[in-house]
Amino acid sequence: MNGLRVYVNDTIAETISGQNVFYSRRDAGPYYRWVFDGALNEWRVGRVENTRITAKDLTLATWKKLPAALQRSMVEHYQD
Repeated sequence: MNGLRVYVNDTIAETISGQNVFYSRRDAGPYYRWVFDGALNEWRVGRVENTRITAKDLTLATWKKLPAALQRSMVEHYQD
């Protein structure tokens, strides 16, 4: 998963179902927003419109601090 970066929004502390909201981007591709769906007990992903968020709103998050289930979901999402 070369070029994959994971972020949190420091402008607004975002949490859903008690979990942080994360953003990801690979190389110069689109941003994706990852939220935990407590009813389904899984991470959901959606593409973010370019006008909704900017790089200055985000701070890098370390891979090791991500929940294991989110790591697996991201690996599946970004498989080549």
